[in-house]
Amino acid sequence: MLVVIHTAELEVLLIERADRPGYWQSVTGSKDALDEPAQTTAVREVFEETGIAIGSREVPLANLRDWHLSNVYEIYPVWRYRYAPGVTHNTEHVFGLQVPRDVRVKLAPREHLQYRWLGWAEAADEIGR
Repeated sequence: MLVVIHTAELEVLLIERADRPGYWQSVTGSKDALDEPAQTTAVREVFEETGIAIGSREVPLANLRDWHLSNVYEIYPVWRYRYAPGVTHNTEHVFGLQVPRDVRVKLAPREHLQYRWLGWAEAADEIGR
């Protein structure tokens, strides 16, 4: 699951991985159970990684949009330890989340070092570097 957090002005929130400094990404995560709805996963992962509470008055649940996109990609060897043996590809369901520009971001320090807001085009260029 991937959640692209953005403002109405299309600034995108990027977070730097603690286990790979210099690697910037949007919120990503996995289901806790096979039958967990993707929306539930998105809400949980956004809160765990950024402290942003989807469903609050500041960020209503309606601001979380299923983009009806899935990315299928080969898992980089450096990340394969997170998957079952022999798994080499992943299917990632994509959501967008619109937030106010001044939303409070509180990173999970064991997962992420810092965050920044970039225009959408610059953010797209920076992802995964």
